[in-house]
Amino acid sequence: MTEQFPRAVLDLLDAAGDRTVFEHDGREVSGRQLLGMVRRVTSALRQRGLGPGRAVALLLGVGPEAFAAVIAAYTVGARVVGVRPGMTDHQQAALLRDAEVTVTDRPGGPGGTDVRPTDVVLPLGELLAAPDDGLRPRVPARPQDVARLIHTSGSTGVPKACAQTYAAMTAAWALRPGDWPPAVRELAGRLDRFLVFGTLASQVMLEYGLLTLASGGVLVCADPPDLPGALVRHRATASVITVGRLNRLVADLRSAPADLGTLRALMVSGSPLDPGRARAAARVLGPVVFHGYGQTETGMISMATPADPPGSLGVPPVDLEVRDPSGRPVPAGTEGEIFVRTPSQGSGYWGRPGLSDEVFVDGWVRTRDLGSLDAQGRLWLSGRTRDVVIVDANVYYTGPVERLLARHPAVTEAYVVAVPDDATGEAVHAFVVPAADRVPALDDLRALVTARLGGACAPTRLTLIDEVPLTAAGKPDKRRLTRGS
Repeated sequence: MTEQFPRAVLDLLDAAGDRTVFEHDGREVSGRQLLGMVRRVTSALRQRGLGPGRAVALLLGVGPEAFAAVIAAYTVGARVVGVRPGMTDHQQAALLRDAEVTVTDRPGGPGGTDVRPTDVVLPLGELLAAPDDGLRPRVPARPQDVARLIHTSGSTGVPKACAQTYAAMTAAWALRPGDWPPAVRELAGRLDRFLVFGTLASQVMLEYGLLTLASGGVLVCADPPDLPGALVRHRATASVITVGRLNRLVADLRSAPADLGTLRALMVSGSPLDPGRARAAARVLGPVVFHGYGQTETGMISMATPADPPGSLGVPPVDLEVRDPSGRPVPAGTEGEIFVRTPSQGSGYWGRPGLSDEVFVDGWVRTRDLGSLDAQGRLWLSGRTRDVVIVDANVYYTGPVERLLARHPAVTEAYVVAVPDDATGEAVHAFVVPAADRVPALDDLRALVTARLGGACAPTRLTLIDEVPLTAAGKPDKRRLTRGS
């Protein structure tokens, strides 16, 4: 049987030999050195009984040691739970219930606080102290084993986890140069020095990091990623960026130009990029903006290159259908719901079969996004079938925010919509029917939501209304609210 992921990663590092593959804090780390780190952590994890079926949480940064720990967790065949920065304590606690062991490079736990995330906490430094036997690590995972749980934002109360198997990770496009679609091949040619930040346990950062290694590039650490400074200092040719951070970068460069002569690719990820903003970025940065479209459940669906029309998401290299409400595919130019099949899509939601049946349908994934394909096969998004706001590339459902706002004594009814925001891509706009003789204050509503659901869910705008407009079916018409905002 062919060995599963991360066999291809181990082979890449072995083939790299003495070539530098990682730069961190002035150090240059070769493929051979990084592979040695992977072997040591793998050996230490196995000595502690970790292997297929065991769940390991990763609280890690972006250095080469952290990368080695991520790859080692997959090498032993564990079920990996990655913890991204910025989660609330409540969200993190819910997420870590899916893990048995935590591997961390953060003394005292996340944020420097004295937190014991799971019963067993393994400091990365101790794992790296294990001896290196120099042998080719065996990858014991079976194709159907769950490789990782990728958690959503948790705005519904408890983060839901999308399960991805080792077979899906093995089939992902990043490590298969012969199967790279044209947009990915063009991007890969620009990844000489890829700036990484946050955590390499994240879905997006790991995916582009692996693509960088497969294309012969170098991962360069910058955390926190001050832009444009980090791009200049590290002579970066590429990095991932959110819509809000892209807008801030463009504004900063207009007021204080910097030499970004090495920059060749910025991959916008997580939320839609307004065509006007895309054109403004191109005027300031040049032809470097790639716009990726994907979901936690699917991985990459499509990618627009700098040559594609602003607002387009390029030609999807995966199976994609735009369907009407009855489930029938619609012709080009017609709006409908987007269904996709991708090589690396999830297998369902961990422990939530009912929700899995709603989204994973007959081998397809319902994206719950609305869009159309034009005559050239390019994908265009036009809306959503689900009530969500995407803030800094994280998805937040509006229902919990509306229910919480409606509990405020000065509020009778509350409705929440997504509005464009220069800083975060999208933000929450609350439309509120006030209680008799009372006027709610935006600051009070923000404090209420921040305390329970986190600051990203808090409304940035407030509009008082006498009543909510209704559709012909008698339901709240949020499109009319949005048009008025």
